[in-house]
Amino acid sequence: MLTTTNFAITYPATFPSSSSTITSTTTATCSSTLGRTRTRTRTRTLTTTLRTATRTNLLRLHASQSSSPMIEKERPETNRPLTFLRESDGHSPASDSGNNSVRARFESMIREAQDAVCAAIEAVDGGGKFKEDVWSRPGGGGGISRVLQDGAVWEKAGVNVSVVYGVMPPEAYRAAKPAGSEEKPGPVPFFAAGISSVLHPKNPFAPTLHFNYRYFETDAPKDTPGAPRQWWFGGGTDLTPAYIFEEDVQHFHSVQKGACDKFDSSFYPRFKKWCDDYFYIKFNTNSEKSDMVILRTTVSPVVEKGCLKFVHRGERRGLGGIFFDDLNNCDQEMLLSFATECANSVVPAYIPIIEKRKDLPFTDQHKAWQQLRRGRYVEFNLVYDRGTTFGLKTGGRIESILVSLPLTARWEYDHKPEEGSEEWKLLDACINPREWVQ
Repeated sequence: MLTTTNFAITYPATFPSSSSTITSTTTATCSSTLGRTRTRTRTRTLTTTLRTATRTNLLRLHASQSSSPMIEKERPETNRPLTFLRESDGHSPASDSGNNSVRARFESMIREAQDAVCAAIEAVDGGGKFKEDVWSRPGGGGGISRVLQDGAVWEKAGVNVSVVYGVMPPEAYRAAKPAGSEEKPGPVPFFAAGISSVLHPKNPFAPTLHFNYRYFETDAPKDTPGAPRQWWFGGGTDLTPAYIFEEDVQHFHSVQKGACDKFDSSFYPRFKKWCDDYFYIKFNTNSEKSDMVILRTTVSPVVEKGCLKFVHRGERRGLGGIFFDDLNNCDQEMLLSFATECANSVVPAYIPIIEKRKDLPFTDQHKAWQQLRRGRYVEFNLVYDRGTTFGLKTGGRIESILVSLPLTARWEYDHKPEEGSEEWKLLDACINPREWVQ
């Protein structure tokens, strides 16, 4: 029996909420013992809650939002402004050395990168055009969201830029900072600007790409306990194929390494490992025993000392790239130039791969495997991704936050690819990260 499930998650007009509505259409084709074929289609709508921990956070956030919104409600604009920065933003509270120029130059960089990437995406598609939404907020900030859906090459391609002024609650500040931070701030004013993109091609032999580059400042007054005034850069570019073409992955990583090596030869190995560690769908168990040893040397994890009762994947979302966050231990001008170089490397790293793979013939089996890997993409983004968590906890623009999700994805119960198959090779590489360039 072949069962296919298509779904759409519909959120209420006011977000966040502790529930979502899932419309599921299931088509099952069965062959009986008499040789007759029967097709049954069933559509059902149900309300489901998010993970318990997430629901608790969202309820807490909803209560805090009712009295003090963290980010102002956006309003649509008919034209793109020259800048989304505040007119009064002539001096940055994060420094006495003219950080406002970094804000302005970073905004200029991400908008130029958005134009360049969108032009390349439309050229490859050969007919599809981006839908553009321009929005702003009364107190300053705004963004440009561009999405191309159901094109000739692209299932869904989103490229967004935003400039945000807001106030973070403690939960969001912890989401924006690394795990293990000892700081316990109250509400923290902040400035953030960034470009974020996820590109999902239709062909299962063409990989998905994600990139994101951002600049962040906290604007808390001096000497505020637990909320230092500071700035940092973050970002990265990573590749998520359904099938491995080694020359493609090597090309992609070599471009990332080239961008890093222009600034510091230690950047690529450091940020490559950071990427492998960050885009990891973790192991979880329903036991807190510390004597469990898991050997991840094969596709199926081997367990010693104890019984593994629940495993949430234990694999990477894809084949990596580079990733960095909270980067402020180098010269600010150098880091701005580094982020610019990385953003400018997106097109040469990715578009040649798409040109080679977009027209390859494929089967229903290939497409089904791509949809299973898209399911992993959804899992990571909604459960682990810090950017998604931060956006949800600060009441950000929901269409922009969830634009990274593919149009379609698939989950099968206890699916295991045949050992030695092309699908198995991809999964093995996601579990055991490889060095693609030296």
